[in-house]
Amino acid sequence: MIPSTFDYLAPSSVEETVAALQRTPFGAKVLAGGQSFLPVLKLRMADPDLVISLNKIPGISGAEVQGETLVVGAMTTHAHAASDPLIAQYAPLLAQAASVVADPQVRHRGTLGGATVHADPAGDIGPALLALDAVFVITGPDGSREVGAKDFFIDIFTTDLEDDEVLTHIKIPSHHGWVSHYEKFNRVAQQWSIVASGVAVKLDGDTISQARVGLANMGPTPLRADAVEQALTGASLTRHTIEEAATLAGEGTDPESDLNGDSAYRKHLAGVLTRRALLAATGIE
Repeated sequence: MIPSTFDYLAPSSVEETVAALQRTPFGAKVLAGGQSFLPVLKLRMADPDLVISLNKIPGISGAEVQGETLVVGAMTTHAHAASDPLIAQYAPLLAQAASVVADPQVRHRGTLGGATVHADPAGDIGPALLALDAVFVITGPDGSREVGAKDFFIDIFTTDLEDDEVLTHIKIPSHHGWVSHYEKFNRVAQQWSIVASGVAVKLDGDTISQARVGLANMGPTPLRADAVEQALTGASLTRHTIEEAATLAGEGTDPESDLNGDSAYRKHLAGVLTRRALLAATGIE
């Protein structure tokens, strides 16, 4: 299909973007990489009066370290995130998740911020950022504010972002020294995850001192597997410990049933993928 007619704006600053959004509060859409938005536009599931591209705005892509925090621009592409040495060092789980998003073409155009704001519960970036305790920097008419990942994702395709606000940066506490792995299951590379599990684990000798587990497509938003994290924290690092904890991955989730699998299947799959991810991260054979 062909999109409806719309005006196009490519501002050179975040402030100019916010001003344009204010002028068209119910008829403007923001364009980042476009890998989720353009198909929606072509199908006329979105019918904006104005499309605002972020591609000419400097300073909102790439990664830098500020103290003990990794700051990543929202316009950083998945391909960049997958290969950036700072992201690999300070937030390896994000690099791993970005490396398996769709296919190379999508990874070179799609952005971390665009995927985050699109908030598809089957997406790969949301659960990784959730597991990493990311904080989102949002700019609007009243300046900037910060929202933690647990409060940012509200419902399917729904976030805490207001109509006149823009996501500019993602802050991630340093996970340098943690071990991590992202495990997803889908039928073809270009398809959304049927289920995915991203884990990050901090070891103190043979003890798991901290554990984070993010799940994709197990509910209307990305989810943390709290029961798994609690079972692992403070436990000895053994295959038995990991296998027992992973069985709890489906607790408190309510996944949809569809042609790819029913709810019970997805809960089982969450446990399987979490176990695989934990074993791969910790190097246990």
